Amino acid sequence: MSVRIRMVRQGRKNEPHYRIVVTDKKKRIDGAYIEKLGVYNSKAEDEKKVIIKEDRLKYWLKQGAQMSDSLSSILKNIERRARVQ
Repeated sequence: MSVRIRMVRQGRKNEPHYRIVVTDKKKRIDGAYIEKLGVYNSKAEDEKKVIIKEDRLKYWLKQGAQMSDSLSSILKNIERRARVQ
């Protein structure tokens, strides 16, 4: 089973927020997932944009899960901003 860490869109029209989930790569985007790792809200303040269980994220990456490109770039940008401040 190939495992992927990606975002699932939630919320109303023009008010999106996303769940960060671990799922089988072959499942539908809005289908069942293995574990919820956190949330991403693009409209929130900087320190509240991403709430994630870092220990579980590291666990899944060690197990061979791959992050989606969009999630990877979001986490890199947030990490970069944190280093600058």
